[in-house]
Amino acid sequence: MSLRRAIPLLLGAWFVVAAGAASAAESRGLLALSYHEVVTTEVEALAGSTAVTVDNLVQQFAWLRAQGYHPIDLRTWRAAANGAGLAPKPVLLTFDDGYASFHEHVLPLLQLFDYPAVLAPVTSWIDTPADTPVDYAGEPAPRERFLTWSQMVDIARSGLVEIASHSHDLHRGVMGNPQGNLQPAAVTRIYDPALGGRYETEPDYEQRVREDLAQSISLIEQHLGQRPDTVAWPYGRYTASTNVTAQALGLDTVLTMDDAANPPGSRIIHRIAIGSDMTLFDFAMHVQNLYPDQPLRAAHVDLDSVYDPDPVQAERNLDTLLDRIKAMGLSAVFLQAFADPDGDGVARELYFRNRHLPVRADLFNRVAWQLNKRANVAVYAWMPVLAFELPDAELNSRLAVRARDGSEAERYHRLSPFHQEARQIVREIYQDLGRAAYFDGVLFHDDAYLTDEEDVNPAALEHYLTEWQMDAKDPRLAGRKTELLSEFTDVLTDELRAFQPNLRTARNLYARLVTEPDSEAWFAQNFVDFMRRYDYTAIMAMPYLEQAADPKQWLEELVARVNRHPGAIARTLFHLQTVDWRSAQPLPAADLSRQFELLMAAGARHIAYYPDDFITGHPAAHLVRSHLSVNDYPAIAE
Repeated sequence: MSLRRAIPLLLGAWFVVAAGAASAAESRGLLALSYHEVVTTEVEALAGSTAVTVDNLVQQFAWLRAQGYHPIDLRTWRAAANGAGLAPKPVLLTFDDGYASFHEHVLPLLQLFDYPAVLAPVTSWIDTPADTPVDYAGEPAPRERFLTWSQMVDIARSGLVEIASHSHDLHRGVMGNPQGNLQPAAVTRIYDPALGGRYETEPDYEQRVREDLAQSISLIEQHLGQRPDTVAWPYGRYTASTNVTAQALGLDTVLTMDDAANPPGSRIIHRIAIGSDMTLFDFAMHVQNLYPDQPLRAAHVDLDSVYDPDPVQAERNLDTLLDRIKAMGLSAVFLQAFADPDGDGVARELYFRNRHLPVRADLFNRVAWQLNKRANVAVYAWMPVLAFELPDAELNSRLAVRARDGSEAERYHRLSPFHQEARQIVREIYQDLGRAAYFDGVLFHDDAYLTDEEDVNPAALEHYLTEWQMDAKDPRLAGRKTELLSEFTDVLTDELRAFQPNLRTARNLYARLVTEPDSEAWFAQNFVDFMRRYDYTAIMAMPYLEQAADPKQWLEELVARVNRHPGAIARTLFHLQTVDWRSAQPLPAADLSRQFELLMAAGARHIAYYPDDFITGHPAAHLVRSHLSVNDYPAIAE
């Protein structure tokens, strides 16, 4: 049967089941799809997670047409930003890497359907001589698997395909830490052991990216007679600085792999990756944004437990952690980025290179990367907001939070958020964290609070008088301090988002702020403000820490209080304890199981626990997996 005769059958049968699976989804603005290699058999497709078969591609194109989607080119999208009309349900079809299958299989389909598309080749692969294997992200691959410049000319002349840059030689891994992890070249500061363990400087990094993109642009212009104005970042990884570099070179449109909507006029276009394991039903659900968001189920891990002065033992510890996290089927790990071996919550050393505190070990990058790649979880950097103790004792004392009654000594040592020098130091620590590693989110520690006796640092007293026209005893100060602390976390989030543009945010909140809202005066925290400001409010749902007489009743009341706020349960993470710190004993498995079940029965979606003792195996992996796993079949350990 010819392809033209097959299309009516596809329209009449294959798309019907998928189309009826769910009601219309909320619009994503522009729907952008990311394809890679297109192959002829399922065996070939399954050999690479990003490949799709020709048959599946035909089904997907036919489904898009039947559902009223209108493929557009980037010129149309840019024109719409300036007020031009845009067809309903626009979709952008993109194909990355530059496989020869685009010329053989995709181009004829585009011509048949009259669909425009974007092709983003890695120019070093296209530029490889005919008799030389392609350096395919560090592995040799047959040259015939990739397009030639002659085929590229033929594709460009079709009038249906816009050529974008996928970099010249950034689609590979470079050494990202002392342990030798290979990480995406476009966003990694290269670690060079040959230079005494030095990391690439920021100017060197920016120059490397700039020269690579310039070479890609030059080759495309030389061979095709057209200069690209779009870049598809390899692996979908990019930073604010790489986008600035691209734009300076005329690459005004950016294609990413982020799971996010594309509002009209956006020059950063987020795409949905289409993989080999997608059925037509899966495809329909993905493009209509009908799959529910995955709940956040997280273990809270002390990097202090991974660290060991003996690197061999540290690697054993890491392997134990990775195997355990993968087996439990969680969606995230809250990973300590600061050293706290004495457990007082104050950062005197860090686990990443930085300008202000000693580095206990350059370990956060390594563990975060391995958790993401080997255990398939999102990693949130767990960081203090104010609880940093600087090596310079005089400076540390001068910048510290002070209480009217001297009670600051009973709590976390914190730097004053009113002191500009302290704020700048913390900002620079966060800048260094963002530069040092790739991670998905940040969990702000519970140290960002000020009691009703705090802060009387001279800088704070001056701020009250000159900025707020209040004295240190004014009862209105609580709300002002709440806002100041939250605004400072916004500043720190912005510092991280310069490196991790789609960073998620979570902040610990003391449970009393939910059960006793008036306690804002004692903490300078506010549940409603947190719900508005962060992706997740991580309530410290720890009945033993709160010395509750009836832990079950206490948890039930906490969830009930959260549910009084419309929609709050969807943004609230309940942070359980696994150790009774009063006795320093692990909680019994039966108690933890009851707490997990209570929270989920009450409608809680997002649950975390602290600490995860992966060395002794508490809580038991099977207990966590059976209650919190996000896998389809949690009873089966993968």
